Amino acid sequence: MTEHLYYTDSLVYEFEAEVLQVEPASAAEPRPAVILNRTAFYPTSGGQIFDTGFLMPSSSPQDRSRVIEVSQSDDGNIRHLVDKVEMLHIGSRVHGSIDADRRRDHMQQHSGQHVLSAAFVRLFDMATVSFHMGDDSCSIDLDTKSLTPEQMQRVEHAANEVIVEDRPVEIRFVSQEEARGLGLRKLPPQDRGQLRLIDIRDFDLSACGGTHVRSTGQIGCILLRKTEKVKQGIRVEFVCGQRAVRTARKDYTTLAESAGLFSAHLWDLPQQIRKAQEEANGARRQREQLLDELAEQHSFHLLSEARENNGRKLVRQTFTERDLAYVKLLAQKLTRLQSGVVALLGTPVPQPSVVVAASAGEEFDLGALLKEALGKHGGRGGGGKDMAQGGVPSADAVEQVLSSMEAQISSRQKTPIKG
Repeated sequence: MTEHLYYTDSLVYEFEAEVLQVEPASAAEPRPAVILNRTAFYPTSGGQIFDTGFLMPSSSPQDRSRVIEVSQSDDGNIRHLVDKVEMLHIGSRVHGSIDADRRRDHMQQHSGQHVLSAAFVRLFDMATVSFHMGDDSCSIDLDTKSLTPEQMQRVEHAANEVIVEDRPVEIRFVSQEEARGLGLRKLPPQDRGQLRLIDIRDFDLSACGGTHVRSTGQIGCILLRKTEKVKQGIRVEFVCGQRAVRTARKDYTTLAESAGLFSAHLWDLPQQIRKAQEEANGARRQREQLLDELAEQHSFHLLSEARENNGRKLVRQTFTERDLAYVKLLAQKLTRLQSGVVALLGTPVPQPSVVVAASAGEEFDLGALLKEALGKHGGRGGGGKDMAQGGVPSADAVEQVLSSMEAQISSRQKTPIKG
């Protein structure tokens, strides 16, 4: 089994090792892999993502092989997925070099998670059920049904107090039996051998295999971002250390730019947005009212010009400068203002479409008729007996479908109402 150097010292960024196994690329795994007798590369595990870096043959350090992912097999061996293995041979010596910035970032995020999870337990008895570390942010899922903004602020303040106090973070190894009497925040299931404990002095003690800082001050800071409900409780997104600084800077830049668009102070931005939303909603309602009035007047005009055919008025027209929403509204107005009206309307905006409608009481099924006509001209759609719509490939097809519908409807005699 590979010796895990990060287990005892998370600040090991350079190391020497021997190649035990080389796995060539395959259809199942297109990247070759290398197994060493010892490594400081951390594999994806326990919510923490893997390290990256380089492996360099001791005999020719200029021939670097890039480590692009790291995983752990069931037998405890660490698999280094690399971009090339031509210079790496079984039994040869290699020098491993870890991306130190990435490792430090992961230590800050993971150690910050321990502090944060402990703070949630201490203040509100909310246990962490899972942890996820992403490239941009991290999250924990809490076993709780609700979490208020005030609780978030209290936990964030308490966690950052622990960071300011710069408490030692130590690694301990104990048996499962010993762990039961130590008051761990969460006791892991039965495990073989010893447990690796991360001890944040007088604040948190938990079993963990990840990489961690040596004192809480190295976490830098913790910034809680947002919450959302998930299946197992409440998910809290957070960032630590340099990530928190970068995130806060990005947030501030975005807010400052937004405030500038409103010619407002940063703190007045929510009020300005609410005002803009109210004005936009008012303008939308006014526009809808105007369109409704326009459609009604337009309908009266079209009906006045429409000729009766077989006891009904048929209005057929294509509107090149009106969108589908207006055409649908117009079709509804036409067929509700008078009885015995059939509207066959089309528009190329935003895409070639056809809308057909009929006043209540007509004997034919417009949905079925339109579906048949669309099928002959490469379109799709349908609807109910009194109103239907569909799309076609081109503006020419709009006219073809309308002509087909007009021919079918004009040929149908309207059954007279018996007195």
